[in-house]
This record gives sequence, C-alpha cells and structure tokens, in this order.
Amino acid sequence: MNLSHQWSSAIRHLPPLNSLRCFEAAARKGSFNQAAEELFVTPSAVSHQIKTLEEFLGLKLFRREKRKAVLTAAGEKYLASVTHALDEIDSATRRLMTAPNISAVNLAVAPAFLTRWLVPRLREFQQQHPDVELRLSASMGQIDFQHSDTDMAIYLGFGEWPDAEHHTLIQTRIVPVCSPKLLEGPTPLNTPEDLKKHTLLHVASRADEWPHVLEQNGMEEAGFVKGMSFSSTSLALNAAMEGLGIALSDISLIERELQLKQLVVPFDISLNTRKAFYLVYQENRPLTYSMEAFRDWILDQAAGSSEPPEY
Repeated sequence: MNLSHQWSSAIRHLPPLNSLRCFEAAARKGSFNQAAEELFVTPSAVSHQIKTLEEFLGLKLFRREKRKAVLTAAGEKYLASVTHALDEIDSATRRLMTAPNISAVNLAVAPAFLTRWLVPRLREFQQQHPDVELRLSASMGQIDFQHSDTDMAIYLGFGEWPDAEHHTLIQTRIVPVCSPKLLEGPTPLNTPEDLKKHTLLHVASRADEWPHVLEQNGMEEAGFVKGMSFSSTSLALNAAMEGLGIALSDISLIERELQLKQLVVPFDISLNTRKAFYLVYQENRPLTYSMEAFRDWILDQAAGSSEPPEY
C-alpha cells in the first residue's frame, strides 16, 4: 500500500482563508476601501492579504487604476471558484449551527394520539433521524409557546388557535368498537338498535359523545344502558377488548387492535365531530433542523396513514 500517495492526495494546497475573503470582497466591491469597511479591517490590511494571495498564486489578481481595483483575466477566472467555495462554506456552517447543537424537540401530544398513533410509528423516525432527540409528554391543555419549553404540540380540535401555525394531520371519525366476543355472545349486536341491550363505555372528558352518536343516527338516548365511565380513551378501549361493553374511538387510533382482531366495528355508524388532530407550533418561529425533520416526517406519515377496513 502506497501510504505516501494517499497522504499527498489528501493534502490540499490552500491559501489563507482571510486572503480569500479579502479578495472576494474587493472584487465584488471594486474597491479595497469598501472591502475593508465590510470586513471591519483597515484598507492596508486588505491590501496586505491580497498581496499575500498573489504571492501564493504567483499571479496578479488586480490592476490598480486610480481608486478602483480591477480584476485581471486570472482574477476574474479565480473569482467564480472562490465565490462558490465561500458560499458552500457559509451554507454548511449555517446548517451545522441549526442542526446538531439543537437536536432535541420538546413535544406535547394529546394522550390517546401519543400512545395509539404516534408511539407505534416512532421507530421509523428514529431510523431516519438518529441525530434528533424527541422529548415527549402527554398533554390535554393548550400550550403557551412563548412561555414554555415546548417546541411543538399535537392538538385535537378545530384548527382555531391564535398566534399558532398548524398543519392538519388526521380528520377524526368516531365509531363504536367492541370485542369480537360480543358478536359471538347470546345477545345480538347486528344493528344500532341492538346497542340498547349492551353496556356503553364512556370517557369522562367526552361524556357527550354517545348521546351525539345516537342522535346523529336517529336514535334517542332513552332506553340505553348508561354503563361505565373511564378517565381515558385507553382505559375504555381496554374494557372493550375485555368484552365489558362497547366503546367509542377514533378509527385512526385503533389500527393495530382492528388488524389483530382484538376489536371490531360492529356496524357502520359514526360521529362526525369536524375535529382533527393538528401539529401546532408558535407562529413565525424559525424552525430548527430537528423541528423541520419532525414536521416533515409526521406530515408524510399522516398522508400515508390509510384507514383500516370497516367491519
């Protein structure tokens, strides 16, 4: 193995960076004095740096004409490459300053969406963006981004939040779900009217959902079993999987349970709430590399999230 050849091909023959900056500024401004003002140095310092560069190259880059600095043919040819190189360095520096040093995203998420939709997909995000750290918390309330460490949030609502940018993720569709055991039991569950013979499982913070489902589908609440109430969607769904009754859920949040036949949708009725899950963050806030990465990823995931087949 020729190590000397490897080393010689890796060593770059480069002039001082300050000389290149002075050359580019003087060529762009057409004046050593104006270049000095831009770079916050003296005109003599600019002249010295350009002289150093010309000696390094063995070529004249400028012709001095009165108070103007005019490029020679060699200078004009060199300027295009130097400008491109400095632009690339500037761009790479800006990307680096907004990426690894700000690699964490503090994210507050509606609890059911967090556990049932987001968490099952996070392995893919980790694989695509191993340099981004997600700091997740479950939150039902609205975030005051100006006085909080939270960078982004996922809300359930109507998309009406002042001073916030928002992106629609998934439109909600609330459907009744139950264990397949209920369909096989002695009490029929073939039509919406059969709900009267079964226990309805409620979520305390959404106590109006069952009445609205019944009303939208032409049924009166009277005659239906009140059933049990739970503090969260996850608890109500766990009860439904155990065969304790019929719960309501956004169909996008039970994809896994439907696929595994742990839950079924017994018939085609639903509640149109006009609500959706939204990605939300402070309006006009410059996004970090990590925030942009998460935003683009979750929007792509939401666009490709197909609704499970109806049962």
